[in-house]
Amino acid sequence: MKTVNISEITQNIKEMCIEANHFLTPDMDQALKTATDSEKSPLGKQILNQLQENLKIAGEDMIPICQDTGMAVIFMEIGQDVHFEGGNLEEAINEGVRQGYTEGFLRKSVVKDPLVRENTKDNTPAIIHYEITTGEHVKITVAPKGFGSENMSRVFMLKPADGIEGVKNAILTAVRDAGPNACPPMVVGVGIGGTFEKCALMAKKALTRPINEHSEISYVKEMEEELLDKINHTGIGPGGLGGATTALAVNINTYPTHIAGLPVAVNICCHVNRHSVRTI
Repeated sequence: MKTVNISEITQNIKEMCIEANHFLTPDMDQALKTATDSEKSPLGKQILNQLQENLKIAGEDMIPICQDTGMAVIFMEIGQDVHFEGGNLEEAINEGVRQGYTEGFLRKSVVKDPLVRENTKDNTPAIIHYEITTGEHVKITVAPKGFGSENMSRVFMLKPADGIEGVKNAILTAVRDAGPNACPPMVVGVGIGGTFEKCALMAKKALTRPINEHSEISYVKEMEEELLDKINHTGIGPGGLGGATTALAVNINTYPTHIAGLPVAVNICCHVNRHSVRTI
């Protein structure tokens, strides 16, 4: 049994909110550099170079990568042998977000009610997903999600007869419809299977998988590679102004589903795909 004081959760999430909004993960950083080198379109290359300059300034001057510092999405993978002490876990998570966004001078983008629209002024509450795992560790993933790309996401309730080609068409449809609005080059998270809400959650979590790691399922890996190639042949390009770099990765998660259904969710993220991961 491992005991974790909730103050440790708060401190880590505070730091991770600031970190994710200022620095790319190593896989995203390398992917953007590679895309910049390989892009053939002069305008596309110019845009990618501008994005690189923006990242450099953000890191050196501690200015957020993007003015939309997102709604905080938190994945908590908690070992069943972990015991929390010192207060309420959910309150501790939201306190970490509050401190991160206020002390880090990050834009507060959350409204208390979806229709009344009064700003909470500290970017809380976060969207929190819990998963109980084995062991005595807590894995925290903080993924600030901007809504330019979030608004371009889709759920398709396909028929089983639509099959794998129907799934591919749904993903490509979502990307084409998003066009420049998702701030390409994008990362495309996909969830296939489960239920209406399960496929959406899988798509969201797929965005946090390193983009240089493919699915362990062979046919899914093939789909990821095929769809990335097809997306990059749409011509949308960096900033939606043409080129061969529309997406940096397609990450697909799958789950068992009902005999009568084939749910597919596409959660698109912009070129920074912000997230920070720590294990305590």
